[in-house]
Amino acid sequence: MVMTSVEHVGTDAASCSTVDAESTVRHVNGVELHVVEAGDDDGPLVVLLHGFPEYWYGWHRHLEALVDAGYRVLVPDQRGYNRSEKPTGVRAYRIQECSRDIAALISSTGRDQAHVVGHDWGGMVAWDLALREPSVIDRLGIVNAPHPTVFRQHLRSSPEQLRRSWYVFWFQLPWLPERTLRVGDYRLLESALRGTAAPGAFSEQDLEQYRAAWHADGALTGMLNWYRAAARYPPTPPRKRVETPTLLVWGEDDTALTPALAIDSDLRCSTSRLELLPETSHWVQHERPERLSDLLLEWLSAPS
Repeated sequence: MVMTSVEHVGTDAASCSTVDAESTVRHVNGVELHVVEAGDDDGPLVVLLHGFPEYWYGWHRHLEALVDAGYRVLVPDQRGYNRSEKPTGVRAYRIQECSRDIAALISSTGRDQAHVVGHDWGGMVAWDLALREPSVIDRLGIVNAPHPTVFRQHLRSSPEQLRRSWYVFWFQLPWLPERTLRVGDYRLLESALRGTAAPGAFSEQDLEQYRAAWHADGALTGMLNWYRAAARYPPTPPRKRVETPTLLVWGEDDTALTPALAIDSDLRCSTSRLELLPETSHWVQHERPERLSDLLLEWLSAPS
């Protein structure tokens, strides 16, 4: 049995969103997750999952479209990030634990299923959940995140992908990445956003929000432990093919992940739609928010 409880902690999320949103804490899978919730309680459930180095705010431009379409939307800070709990030790950040968080989060709403959409590490969690507990997901949305088997294959066979993933190896070092990333009020993390995105994709207000989240006690180590856990405890999901209907959206100008990953990931899905977005970086939600919202709404409402 999954033990869950919900604690309401105010409405501060509304200041970052164009819709009425509420901040809650949900106790799931042995951790406390801060969750921003919006929309009709009775609407179809959508869970949006952020990646590195973001937090729930990475999806704030998409709440209005989903809520206006009648969906109930939950956007958690994943474990280790922002206001969510930050377990100690690398092992706590194994991808299967992170996907169990989301299965338990869905269960905590009294639902058996939800639409799950993830970007970057959030996409990796969504892939893992679809491979381990496919019955939990109605429809899957993936934004610039490769299928885990495909990613491992490309790291072994593609020098270009290996070159693009250099930072993953640096993140394996103890304490040094944390100390370096704090320099200059998180100058390197800011560059990881602005320097790899189209001009204007991240405003100064956006960066202020992110810096506040990075300042949270233990957040940097929690965020980096996702990379460390992936290297030390490689995931071994029980299946390699995704049976859940999957929308895969990919910004072709991603500096960290090659477009070939998107094509090969799409081949791992039984029912899928691949949308390659030219002149779009890794940060699709920020550069093409209207296009991504339209794609998600079309996909989530499509007949099974």
